Amino acid sequence: MGIHRFFTSLNDLERIIRAPGRFKFEEHNVAAHSWKVSQYAMFFATIEEREGRPVDWKSLYERTINHDFAEVFIGDIKTPVKYASPELKEILARVEEGMMEKFILKEIPEEFQEVFFDRMKEGKDESLEGRLLEFADKLDQFYEAFAELKRGNTDKEFLKMYRIALSKILDLPLTASVDYFRDVILDDIMTEDTAIDIRKITKRVLEAH
Repeated sequence: MGIHRFFTSLNDLERIIRAPGRFKFEEHNVAAHSWKVSQYAMFFATIEEREGRPVDWKSLYERTINHDFAEVFIGDIKTPVKYASPELKEILARVEEGMMEKFILKEIPEEFQEVFFDRMKEGKDESLEGRLLEFADKLDQFYEAFAELKRGNTDKEFLKMYRIALSKILDLPLTASVDYFRDVILDDIMTEDTAIDIRKITKRVLEAH
């Protein structure tokens, strides 16, 4: 038992491909996803902080960089499967939690286990940091779909992913972050030259909100 096993397992996250089984112009792995999520969260936490909302930065970074570590055990399960029913989502969450607990007890030195149990728990909750993690996680899904649509990938899964991610971002209770995303970032996105009409797709989602 030793922290060495934890460190070597990080390499495995580089080999877990997101949205498996679909044709993609760009492949994305879980390790890169976690890093991007931390960057998005850092930016939007800055926006929230400027609006007077105190941010627990330590908690935010721990949540974002660790939020998908459990995929080292079960891989990246396709979103439509994961959310096929509330029961399935709960079962998968319990499986991840159980495997994470066993890993910590077996591989993490005893004097660090309590810290790891706290850092590796589910990070999405109703706290500001939990909401920012959810926002950033959906934002990376949004950008992954956008990159495919921009280059003309006609797989309907990416169109669906784009719409769902955009809709969920707009529905999150983070007024300052959502306003900035809608008024600044989406405006930039809709001015880009894209093979698929992103402007039209985006406007339809915005009209529904």
